[in-house]
Amino acid sequence: MSNKVSVLVAGSWGTALASVLADNGKEVLLWSRNEQQVQEINETHTNTRFLPGVELSPLIVATNSLQQAVEDADAVVMVVPSAGMREVASQIRPHLKQDALLIHATKGFETGTLKRMTEVLIDELPEMDPARFVVLSGPSHAEEVIRKSPTTVVVAAQNLEAAEAAQDLLINSYFRVYTNPDVAGVEVGGALKNIIGLSAGLIDGLGFGDNAKAALITRGLAEITRLGTRMGANPLTFAGLAGIGDLIATCTSKHSRNWRAGYKLGQGFPLDAVLADMGMVVEGVKTTKNAHELSRRLEVTMPITDELFNVMFDGKSPKLAAQDLMGRVRTHEIEENAFDAATKWQG
Repeated sequence: MSNKVSVLVAGSWGTALASVLADNGKEVLLWSRNEQQVQEINETHTNTRFLPGVELSPLIVATNSLQQAVEDADAVVMVVPSAGMREVASQIRPHLKQDALLIHATKGFETGTLKRMTEVLIDELPEMDPARFVVLSGPSHAEEVIRKSPTTVVVAAQNLEAAEAAQDLLINSYFRVYTNPDVAGVEVGGALKNIIGLSAGLIDGLGFGDNAKAALITRGLAEITRLGTRMGANPLTFAGLAGIGDLIATCTSKHSRNWRAGYKLGQGFPLDAVLADMGMVVEGVKTTKNAHELSRRLEVTMPITDELFNVMFDGKSPKLAAQDLMGRVRTHEIEENAFDAATKWQG
């Protein structure tokens, strides 16, 4: 593999991954539509809007030309918001090497189609081998990765060779990378954990305490597993970095924009005001709407998702939503088919 790696786009997570790649000796082309941001990265080696107070490696070169970014790159890392994945994939298609390794680190579903991001990439890049598409996920706040704090993530692909190529590209002394064959599970876990992160922030905003948040994380994991297995995932994936690992980081840290948005919702701020104040994409908002629709389409029970949907889009009081969750009909903790699903996936 050559030294040129392309990263799309220059948000906080894209910039952090670009920094990991630069630390691994790669020449990184970091793409942004914003000319002022491109100029700042190239002239001062900073990205103050997304990662203030951090100096970037001179090996990171920014560009606003997609062609320049991806042309001749043996690996392309896509950190595009879910709403823009199809558009950007379509735009890079004429310039992308057909044997390039394509890694995406986007956590969400496409609105409307409800497709996972690798499914969107398969639609828009038909000349490429889908087995070369890799998803990266796990507990990884950009604010910590950029400062070289120990971080562990997972990469998943249909083809083990592709997953290992992504692992070799990214792994270093502070950024440990595991492989996993369960593409659907890693994508679903990464998307749905943002719903639980929003809900955890809401609980903290209401001042409900640690007991409530621990219960939310645990039952949230059950909800993620329920939908994930229905979509073909291995339930054991959700016991790993893309499941419980990412849940812990998202639900307990102020670095999480989903937690911060949920906290403001819990304090009584309306959703529009919360999103305007954040100034960045909060993937969990769209994911809540998409997962709410998916649960109905696939006939999967998701009470936490349903109540968060009611709070954000139907004007329901957060306190009333919590009361309704606590007042649900009694049931078993362990899903009857959980172990059968794990055995079936492995078999």
